[in-house]
Amino acid sequence: MSDPEKEEVEDPKIEEIKSPEPTMGSHLKYISLGILVFQTTSLVLTMRYSRTLKEDGPRYLSSTAVVAAEVLKIITCIFLVYKDNSCSVRALNRVLHEEIINKPFDTLKLAIPAVIYTLQNNLLYVALSNLDAATYQVTYQLKILTTALFSVSMLQKRLTKFQWLSLVILMLGVTFVQWPTDSSTAPSKDVSSGSRFMGLMAVLTACFSSGFAGVYFEKILKETKQSVWIRNIQLGFFGGIFGLVGVYAYDGDSVSKGGFFQGYNNLTWTVVVLQALGGLVVAAVIKYADNILKGFATSLSIILSTLISYFWLQDFVPTSVFFVGAIFVISATFLYGYDPKPSVNPVKA
Repeated sequence: MSDPEKEEVEDPKIEEIKSPEPTMGSHLKYISLGILVFQTTSLVLTMRYSRTLKEDGPRYLSSTAVVAAEVLKIITCIFLVYKDNSCSVRALNRVLHEEIINKPFDTLKLAIPAVIYTLQNNLLYVALSNLDAATYQVTYQLKILTTALFSVSMLQKRLTKFQWLSLVILMLGVTFVQWPTDSSTAPSKDVSSGSRFMGLMAVLTACFSSGFAGVYFEKILKETKQSVWIRNIQLGFFGGIFGLVGVYAYDGDSVSKGGFFQGYNNLTWTVVVLQALGGLVVAAVIKYADNILKGFATSLSIILSTLISYFWLQDFVPTSVFFVGAIFVISATFLYGYDPKPSVNPVKA
């Protein structure tokens, strides 16, 4: 009589262990990754187009666009903090004082990634102005590898054999996808060897700065309980200061003659908005996932950018190498998420 009663009590517990419900964090992880793919794709296309579009009058200054994106990011984050505090101005002021002004040492920690991110954003404009799209895209994917290495060294992150293999496959796939085609099919940009070298050095430096700054920011986010929006306000504050220093150090004469917003148009403001929101999306990805998954989402966006360039912009002709690379990248994305676990038998004889 007692045995059936025990079985009736134990079975529900076994079922609970067998089929756990998905958490909200897992949903947020994939939502943020999807948004990141869309944002990165749009940013690459609009930024590249804005730097190659020929217009009457002066071209906009990329250094001022970086500062404008930081200011917009601060405004957006302040609004999000305001919304999280029941839309109360008094609560907003209290949070800003307690988390930023009253914690100067925690705030100063963000100066390091801020200056690196500011440098990186300026370098990407330099790279896109001096390199063809294929060379830029392929070389910039080195940030995935640098991010993985910094994650292992700074966060003591352990990568499985499948994850290491997926990194190698990803690098091969992106290289195939963006393998330079016959130069005769690409429009001539009259790029000198000197400017090409400058663009190459810019994108290589951006790869290492992206890996280090991303992992450093991830470390700060996961070690403290501060809101990700507060962290981005701190990051944007220092980024804006360092960005203004860069504006007046390198483009001071141009600003004094033509103004801070010279050459701005709707396309320029679209780039600024996408770059500002991109920082927030990246922060959400780091919060709910990690930097290496962010790199995979960016790689998928490169494939989308290439497809859009072919079907809408009509400045790219895909080859068989492209399709092989696309298969490699998609396979690597699934392989990285593969988590082999030994089978567990909850009932023992």
